[in-house]
Amino acid sequence: MLLLIDYSSMLYRAYHSTPSTVPMNGVHGFLSSLARVLADRKPSGVAICCDDDWRPQFRVDALPMYKTHRVGDLPDPVTPQEALGREFLDALGLAVVGWPGYEAEDIVATLAHTHPREVIEILSGDRDLFDLVEDPRIRVLYPAKGGIQIVNESWITEKYGIPGRSYGDFALLRGDPSDGLPGVAGIGEKTAATLIARYGSLEGLQAASDLNPKIKAKLEASVAYLKAAAEVVMPVRNLPLPPRDLSLPEQPRNRQTVERITQEYSLGNAVQRFQKAVEELTILKARS
Repeated sequence: MLLLIDYSSMLYRAYHSTPSTVPMNGVHGFLSSLARVLADRKPSGVAICCDDDWRPQFRVDALPMYKTHRVGDLPDPVTPQEALGREFLDALGLAVVGWPGYEAEDIVATLAHTHPREVIEILSGDRDLFDLVEDPRIRVLYPAKGGIQIVNESWITEKYGIPGRSYGDFALLRGDPSDGLPGVAGIGEKTAATLIARYGSLEGLQAASDLNPKIKAKLEASVAYLKAAAEVVMPVRNLPLPPRDLSLPEQPRNRQTVERITQEYSLGNAVQRFQKAVEELTILKARS
């Protein structure tokens, strides 16, 4: 099983859930969470998937409103930790993967697509990645109160009342305020779920001949929006990523960097938990 980690999403969660009195609290919390997930899920390989651009130009070109509410004058306090964390995780020997002009979700989607024979688990707090869920091969590990929620097709159906592989179409109709996407005017979450449940997909909905006239009018008024939003909401699955070794490291790639950052930011306990988890997985692999 490959574990694909949405680094940006999980780093922000770690930053906000780890006391600010902890040096480099986001990196510290991320590494501790990584150790727990490795011990619990026991993957054979890991990729740390990064935002090389948190607001890619191709998405802004499609919908200028994309993430406009997050653009401000104040510097993002997580940015320095993001860069340090990348350096540190790479030094530990993990595969840290990004691509110019794309978000972490696009890296995740491409790796899931280019490893078709592997079971994939995606650790992310971004619901956009629910679009990738595909039983029995791809599931999302979504942070929730008390632990991790395993998101598969049946969970999506139970949660939203839609077919398990239709989350992306549902999200297009409903919109996503966290990304500045309004959805189709006049169609909220309940109506979007009812429509997708009945017609199976956005394509099926748009082709239906028995639509309520009011719903039909709303869809027709939003044709341009839906076309543009599809480019924004759906993760890119075909980036030309070079082959990478995703296996867990038996030794650090750069021991000096690991020692320097560990000492400077008091990361010793988190590093020990990470190394213990990796050692246990290495022993488990040798026995299998």
